[in-house]
Amino acid sequence: MRIDYNSPVILTYTLMAVVVMAISSITGGLTTAGFFTVQPGMSMISPITYFRLVSHIVGHANWGHLAGNFSLILLIGPLLEEKYGSALMLFMILVTAFVTGVLNVVFFNTGLYGASGIVFMLILLSSLSRVKSGHIPLTFILVVVLFLGKEIMDSLRPDGVSQFAHIAGGICGSVFGFLKREKIPTIETE
Repeated sequence: MRIDYNSPVILTYTLMAVVVMAISSITGGLTTAGFFTVQPGMSMISPITYFRLVSHIVGHANWGHLAGNFSLILLIGPLLEEKYGSALMLFMILVTAFVTGVLNVVFFNTGLYGASGIVFMLILLSSLSRVKSGHIPLTFILVVVLFLGKEIMDSLRPDGVSQFAHIAGGICGSVFGFLKREKIPTIETE
């Protein structure tokens, strides 16, 4: 048996986050703060700002934060990458990162880093992975109620977690799921 690099986008993303976290651990967080965090008041004339609007999904506060996010990404991501393809998966991740980064800069006076928005994008996208034209899966409704409902409730109390990024990521996943829906062939019984 040999090891297969079966999900190039998800695995490369995971490895990038691990390398950034390792370097950040050595530098005392300077790497994450300097290049992998969206910060309030970023200058829109600085080229690094545009990098950070996407790169924030690679930076994490600590190893526990990284492990929590990537345990879900590694569980859900490869299945979705197989279904949608690597190029589309990369596109969805980058768009979600950019949307959450820009919205955070525009509407909030807090920093943002971590893969939580991507996790929620994948969760909502997975609940729509077998959607039929003209139908909304009950699983999608339950995921929205349970996951996003919890995030909305949690956003009412300050806890240092960006529920907004979770909600925005979930909305991105929902939009991608509805835009990319495929006709699922029905199995006829005799």
